[in-house]
Amino acid sequence: MMAPLIEVEHLTMRFGGLVAIDDVSFTAHPRSITAIIGPNGAGKTTVFNCITGFYKPTVGRLTLRGGPGEFLLERMRGHEIGQKARVARTFQNIRLFPGMTVLENLMVAQHNKLMRASGWSLLGLLGVASFRRAEEAAIELSRLWLERIGLVADADRPAGELPYGAQRRLEIARAMCTEPVLLCLDEPAAGLNPRESAELNELLVSIRDRDGIGVLLIEHDMSVVMQISDHIVVLDYGRKIAEGAPAAVRNDPAVIRAYLGTDEKALDG
Repeated sequence: MMAPLIEVEHLTMRFGGLVAIDDVSFTAHPRSITAIIGPNGAGKTTVFNCITGFYKPTVGRLTLRGGPGEFLLERMRGHEIGQKARVARTFQNIRLFPGMTVLENLMVAQHNKLMRASGWSLLGLLGVASFRRAEEAAIELSRLWLERIGLVADADRPAGELPYGAQRRLEIARAMCTEPVLLCLDEPAAGLNPRESAELNELLVSIRDRDGIGVLLIEHDMSVVMQISDHIVVLDYGRKIAEGAPAAVRNDPAVIRAYLGTDEKALDG
């Protein structure tokens, strides 16, 4: 098996006297989809917030290996985790720029690359050949992702006018335009109908298999989790209670009790 893309060791997060995450360890691999599941309040989003720099862990080591090198994420700021370690994230609530066009939403994700090409100078934007080449490459990458998510015809349409499922796919494409090594998705299937969930599944499998990206996924929709995940980590009250392949997790008594009560069918998706 390949070396882990990210290794979470003894992660603990306290807010005053509240222990939101209690000594959680797990790994996620390249070219793999790892899902983090659990009931509301289990600590899933807190784990994401620690990995992506929104929170500084109280205790723990978060090691990312891949892309440009090895990074200790717990020592980095959020913008450094995105730019240097190349970790991209989406959120539970869609955070597109609704008044900007679909294409512009993908271009803005590549802002840092364009600024580097201009030497981080506003004057450089006016005539530097390297900036023009970078801009052409950014447009090409944006159009490639519009093709991947089926929105080429909507390139000039305001993002806020897209159907909800299309906005979800656009948000993932925008994250992919940053060329991450790890893609963190916080409930991407929330609010989707069955057809849109199936389209999401296809997109995420494509990102794993075609782009070779490691995906870390928080999701309540078991039709997504059980169909596409390679590995599942289960949290309850901030502790890890189980992990393994989907079939093993589906039949784990602790998961059935803590996450789903006694309704085993809810795990079947």
